[in-house]
Amino acid sequence: MSKILELREKRAKVWEAAKAFLDSKRGNDGLLSPEDTATYEKMEADVIALGKEIERLERQAAIDLELSKPLNIPITDKPTSISGNNEKTERASDEYRQSFWNMMRGRRKYDVHNALQIGEDTEGGYLVPDDFERTLVEALEEENIFRQIANVITTSSGDKKIPVVASKGTASWVDEEGQIPESDDSFAQVSIGAYKLATMIKVSEELLNDSVFNLEQYIAKEFARRIGAKEEEAFFIGDGSGKPTGILADNGGGEIGVTAASATAITLDEIMDLFYSLKSPYRRNAVFIMNDSTIKAIRKLKDNNGQYLWQPSVTAGTPDTILNRPVRTSAYMPAIAAGAKTIVFGDFSYYWVADRQGRVFKRLNELYAATGQVGFMATQRVDGKLVLAEAVKILQQKAS
Repeated sequence: MSKILELREKRAKVWEAAKAFLDSKRGNDGLLSPEDTATYEKMEADVIALGKEIERLERQAAIDLELSKPLNIPITDKPTSISGNNEKTERASDEYRQSFWNMMRGRRKYDVHNALQIGEDTEGGYLVPDDFERTLVEALEEENIFRQIANVITTSSGDKKIPVVASKGTASWVDEEGQIPESDDSFAQVSIGAYKLATMIKVSEELLNDSVFNLEQYIAKEFARRIGAKEEEAFFIGDGSGKPTGILADNGGGEIGVTAASATAITLDEIMDLFYSLKSPYRRNAVFIMNDSTIKAIRKLKDNNGQYLWQPSVTAGTPDTILNRPVRTSAYMPAIAAGAKTIVFGDFSYYWVADRQGRVFKRLNELYAATGQVGFMATQRVDGKLVLAEAVKILQQKAS
C-alpha cells in the first residue's frame, strides 16, 4: 500500500508541475508554442501513465486480499465436543468442486460422473461450483466498471418487472369547503429479461494435463476479460436488440443534459451546465464517465477561482474528481466528435444489471482434437437497463 501512496503523491507533484508550466508558458492569446505544447503533453502523459499504474496496483492489492482469506471455517468447538457434519452440500460441496475440475481436465472416472449428477444437463453442460462462480464474478468487477457502480441483481426465470413512478401528484391551495382536486401518481414498469453472452477458450492437452498449470485461475481471468469487456460495451452503447440497452441508447438511455456548442471541444461552462442539469438528489451519488481522450481535452480547464477542473486523487482507493464528483473512464465511451455523446453524469444505481442464475461451462473434447486442444465454452444470461432516465444526464457534441 505504501507503494500506491508513493505513486499517488508522485502523480500529484507531476500534475502540479504540469499546471505551473502551462500557466507560465501561455501567451497573451492563451495558446502555447509548438515546443511548449510538446513539453506539456509529455508531462501529461506521465500523469496518465502513473494513474494507470496506480489502478493496476490497486487491482493487485484487491486480488491479494481476496486470495489471502481463509479457505476453511476456523475450529471453535471444544476438542471434546461432538459436532455434526458441516461439510458443504450440493453444488457448493468440496466433492462437487473437485469433481467439476477433474471433469474439466478430462479425468473421466465413475465417481466423477456420479458426483456431477447435481449439475449435469442433457447436453453435457455443468453449472459452475459456487466457489468458482464467486471468483468469476469478482474478476468481472475488476474488468467491468459498470458492475461496480450499477445495481446488480440476480433473477431466477422470466422477465423481471420493475415498477417506476412516471409522474408524481401535487398538492393545491383550495378555498374553505372547496373541492379538492385529484392528483394521482402515475406508474410505469421496466421489464428486464436476459440475453445470452458466450465465449470459448482453447487449451492445449499438454497444459490441461499439467498439474502445475492453474486451470481455474486461467479460465476465470480469460472469461472475465472477454465477458467483462462485452458486457461493458453493451451497458454503454447497446441498442437493446439481442443485447442490453446501454446508457447512451437513443431509446431507453439517459437524457441529454447539454448539447455542446462545438463538435470538437468542451468548455467549462458546458460541464457546469451538465452538472446542474442533474437534480440535486441524484448528484449526491453521481459519477462522471468519459473516454481517456475526453479527460485529456478537459484537463486544462479552470474554474472561476483559477482551480483546474480535474483533480488527481492522492488517497488510495479514491478516484480522481471533477467538481468534487468521482471520474471514471471507459474505452467504450465515444471520443469527442460531431454528434457524439462524450460525457455521462449521473447516479448509476438506477441502471440495473440482471444476472439470470448461474453461468454454464461445457467441455468440448472432439471439436479441436485434430490440433491437440480441448475447448471450453462459457455462457451467461444477462440484461441491463436504465430504470429512471432522469437519473443520468449526457453531454452531446454539436452535430456537424
